[in-house]
Amino acid sequence: MSSSPQKPLAHRLKDRFFDEADHPYVHFERKVREVLRPDHVLVEPGCGRFAEVIRKFQGEARELIGIDPVEFEEESFGTDVRIVRGTLDETGLESASVDTMISRALMEHIEHPGRVFTEIARVLKPGGAYVFLAPNLGDYTALAAKLIPNGLHPWIVEKVEGRNPKDTFPAYFRCNTKGSLKRLCKRNALELESVEYLGQYPSYFLFNAPLFLLGTAYEKLISSTELLGFLRGWMLVVVRKPA
Repeated sequence: MSSSPQKPLAHRLKDRFFDEADHPYVHFERKVREVLRPDHVLVEPGCGRFAEVIRKFQGEARELIGIDPVEFEEESFGTDVRIVRGTLDETGLESASVDTMISRALMEHIEHPGRVFTEIARVLKPGGAYVFLAPNLGDYTALAAKLIPNGLHPWIVEKVEGRNPKDTFPAYFRCNTKGSLKRLCKRNALELESVEYLGQYPSYFLFNAPLFLLGTAYEKLISSTELLGFLRGWMLVVVRKPA
C-alpha cells in the first residue's frame, strides 16, 4: 500500500501552530451573520469572478447582489444571487436600497476612498451596515505591498502564493488604518461602529520553513497582548449609517 505524500514542512508547522477555526475569514463570516437578517438585501462589491464569499450566505437574506468590474466566468451563481458589473464607487444601485454590504480583501485596492465612502453612504439604508475584512497597514506584509511597485505584485504573488496573476489588482492602502476610516466616516456622516485587529499565520512564508517559523514567532508575539494589536494583519470593521 502506497502512503500519501507528506505535506511540506512549512504546511505542517501551520497545522501545528495555527487553528483554522481562528482564521480571520471565519471571524468575518461570523460578524456578517451577526448583522445579517432574513429580510435584508445583501451586497458584496468586489465579489470576484466566482462570487465565492456572498454565495456562503445563500438562503440567509432576501436578496443577494454581487458587484465586480471583471468578466465573470460562470453564467449563473444560483437563483439567489444577482451579479452586476460595477465598482464600489459606482455600484449602479438605487439610493438607500442596501441593508448590509460586505467585502473581503477589497479596501486595499481602493484608489479614491472619498468617492467610495460617499457611495457607501448613498446606497445604505438608514441603520444599514458595511462589514469588511481588510489588510491592516500596520502589518509588515501590507507595508511591503504598499512600497513595492504595483507592476511587480502579480509576479510576486504568483511565486509566493501560486495565485493567477490576472486575479492580482493594484493596491493603494489609502483606507487601511483606523485613523483614515474615522476621517472618511466623519466626512460622510457614517459611524465607525467597530474595528477589530486579527492575526493570521504568515501565509507569504509558506514556501520556506525557517522563514515561516520566524513569521510564526512574530505572530504569536503580537497576538499575546492587545497593546500590539495594531500590528496584526487584518482589520475587521463595521461601518454603520445612522438610523
